[in-house]
Amino acid sequence: MMRRWFRKIAAIFLVIMTFGMYVPPVYPTTHAEENKESINSKSAFNEAEPPSIVKVVDDFNIESRHIVEENDHDVITNKAKEQVFTKLGPKIAQQVEDEFLTTILPTMEEALQHILTDVGEEDATYIGITEQLSTGYGEKIFHVFNYRTKNDIARFHVRRDNRPLEGYWFNFHYHLYDDNFEKHYEIGEIYWDKNIPPKWMSS
Repeated sequence: MMRRWFRKIAAIFLVIMTFGMYVPPVYPTTHAEENKESINSKSAFNEAEPPSIVKVVDDFNIESRHIVEENDHDVITNKAKEQVFTKLGPKIAQQVEDEFLTTILPTMEEALQHILTDVGEEDATYIGITEQLSTGYGEKIFHVFNYRTKNDIARFHVRRDNRPLEGYWFNFHYHLYDDNFEKHYEIGEIYWDKNIPPKWMSS
């Protein structure tokens, strides 16, 4: 009888002595943090737009504010100039560059200034220039585009005109959204030669 009670007391004593000494394995907190981030990102995904869309808009707004506030649309007009020379290509550009810079570019810049001013402050931060120009014999140089409304505001083109007894001319002009891009707004012309000009972007 004493032996049985002794065993019970010994067992109780052993439990008391070892109580609280067991420490469960500690895993790195990174797993918990990753799980927490995963849960948070899932809930954020359900509540907001995909992060990629937001970032694109944010980046564009920053760039556009720089255009409007610091250089009075200089970034856009410089991009327009770059697009024109890309469109012409080295073969044509080397022959018409001087005339383009003195007669076409100033009028083009003036047109761009009017277009960008008419857009208004609300949409000014969403304006950019498309880079997909047409090669071969296509007219497109660039379009002025509103990234918020997904609409073109203006389309700048250059056309090849073959006039009898004169030869070939490059006609620079643009179209506006206001009249559904039907009317031609003249920028200017550059004479080429009586021979057929190379394709656009020819090197």
